[in-house]
Amino acid sequence: MLLGIDTCGATGSIALARWDGEIVSAVVQTELPGKTFSVQLVPAIRQMLEQQAITVQDLQAIVIVNGPGSFTGVRIGVSAAKGLAEALRIPVIAVSRLALLARKAETQAAALDAGRREYYFGSYAGEASAEMLLSADEIREYTRSAIAVCEPALAESLPGTKLVAPPDASEALAAAVPRLQAQEYDEVATLDGNYVRRTDAELFAKPAVGLK
Repeated sequence: MLLGIDTCGATGSIALARWDGEIVSAVVQTELPGKTFSVQLVPAIRQMLEQQAITVQDLQAIVIVNGPGSFTGVRIGVSAAKGLAEALRIPVIAVSRLALLARKAETQAAALDAGRREYYFGSYAGEASAEMLLSADEIREYTRSAIAVCEPALAESLPGTKLVAPPDASEALAAAVPRLQAQEYDEVATLDGNYVRRTDAELFAKPAVGLK
């Protein structure tokens, strides 16, 4: 059994799926209302396991969407995934929300609103991939290909976009199949959120005063 977790967006989701070494099947998913992740995530996982007559010991791996997105949401999801993986001694795979979005829309680029008139942007052309924080003008200069978005307002502000529904935990499980097959896992101890940019605390922190 695999557990998928996504708490990056305005709403979140968790999913359970069977893994036979080749495909992910029999997916069950539950949506999590926004701004409730810190309270509802762990109880929702427990309830889903009980409803499927599954225990945590049946879990073989965890797939976590680790951003970019809401800083608090990303942190909550990653912390829960790491805690479960460490306690159960099972592997974890982190998946980029931007990469999921591009995969869903079948494009080579994706963008998410980052606020402050900036955008999280991911490019996945060929073997190369890159994720960065750009302005609308910089995105236009970076690529002329279709850009996957899941926010209607963003579709209006950027030309050449392809609007799709936000990716979710079940899609993260499907996207992780190649890495599951290759056993390409992330290090639990060093796993962190894919914030793309620095947090407000880092941006506005006062520089340390050196000792004389």
